[in-house]
Amino acid sequence: MSSQRLVVIGGDAAGMSAASQARKRQTADSLQVVAFERGHATSYSACGIPYWISGTVGAERDLIARSPQQHRANGIDVRTRTEVVAIDLAARTVHARDLDREREYDEPFDQLVYAAGSIPMRPDVPGIEASGVYGVQTLDDGATLRAELSDDRTRRVVIVGGGYIGLEIAEACQIRGLDVTVVDRSPTPIGTFDPDIGTVIADAIRGIGIDLVLGEPVVEIETGRDGRAVAVRTYAGRRLPADLVVLGLGVRPNVALAAQAGIPLGTSGGIAVDAQMRTRVEGVWAAGDCVESVHRLSGQRVVVALGTHANKQGRVAGINIGGGYATFAGVVGTAVTKVCDLEVARTGLSEAEADAAGLRYVRATVDSTTRAGYFPGAQPIKIKLLAEKRTGRLLGGQIVGREGAAKRIDVLATAIWNEMSVDEVLGMDLSYAPPFAPVWDPVLIAARKAFEAVEADARLTP
Repeated sequence: MSSQRLVVIGGDAAGMSAASQARKRQTADSLQVVAFERGHATSYSACGIPYWISGTVGAERDLIARSPQQHRANGIDVRTRTEVVAIDLAARTVHARDLDREREYDEPFDQLVYAAGSIPMRPDVPGIEASGVYGVQTLDDGATLRAELSDDRTRRVVIVGGGYIGLEIAEACQIRGLDVTVVDRSPTPIGTFDPDIGTVIADAIRGIGIDLVLGEPVVEIETGRDGRAVAVRTYAGRRLPADLVVLGLGVRPNVALAAQAGIPLGTSGGIAVDAQMRTRVEGVWAAGDCVESVHRLSGQRVVVALGTHANKQGRVAGINIGGGYATFAGVVGTAVTKVCDLEVARTGLSEAEADAAGLRYVRATVDSTTRAGYFPGAQPIKIKLLAEKRTGRLLGGQIVGREGAAKRIDVLATAIWNEMSVDEVLGMDLSYAPPFAPVWDPVLIAARKAFEAVEADARLTP
């Protein structure tokens, strides 16, 4: 049997998970694995970058799970600082550019994994490409921004976008003692949360001294004579002075190279893949932030940029390439973050998403505490649930609270994954002891209230 050659584009979570799994299942004689990474690091935690910028995480190396040298020791030919600039599906080659040696060459493949990740969204406004405007997606991006924030001339930072990364970077800058403003076109931050929960998040952000400018789209990044950003202007005419501008609008799938090569995209804008992570091109696989997934509740195709999914999808692709069998079962939209000492989490569908999917629902919101109310350290927690009318099927959950609140979202995510009703959630045998929860856990209280809402709606609706 002749040797096969696997080429992987992208050296982070999805790409290196695929490379590692394929390598484990085939001998070096039967499968050669080459991985290209534009940056200098592999298998790192992009989600940890804001905490490295703030100083909570001490060193860059702490974010790296497995270095290029470790991958090479495991039989993977990792080529860092090398960018793939073209894919020729007919010739079965990729065209690579060595950024340090300034040379280009073709690399053949029998199997290809496209795991190019995502890139920061940039609004189409004047000045967006100016110096002093930064996106934060890769470890190299984080290093550049960290160096800029350490410059004594940097005092005022404007974050464009109030999503997860925008707020995490805003907090990192605030911890460093900088004046921080977050501007977003939405009326509340983190648009995947319902507005009533978003209002709680906004109050907490303002409570630690971060200025929030909401409901105002950015129309221009003003630049100085040297071409560097000096201010952000909004649609309402507001001028926000800035020594540094950071883009926190979220990301979009990095699919340009795939699209140019003729690898089909899906309706979401991500690469279309099946459950085994195969694209519609024979021998070409894709995984991570650049692919679309199936939402298990709505049935819609969605792009979800999370390291959890990227690792799982890369693992699935690698197992299948290596001769095994695995599938990726979809997503339910679970996400969690921390802003100052406020923990926020969500899973399933928001009201807007449920409306878009044509689902009819009732809602229930409860306020409780993370521990027994009398126990020292008990913190407030608010839980909101959506349940489908008549069936009571749990459709979504959102949590906002202090320490000990957010990880309860995993109970709700598990329930949604298994298509449980709120009545079934109410009957679950959750743990109880005063240091960990009230005798009625907040999840159960919310499920009980949602069940009551389902019953009340059924009585009122003929």
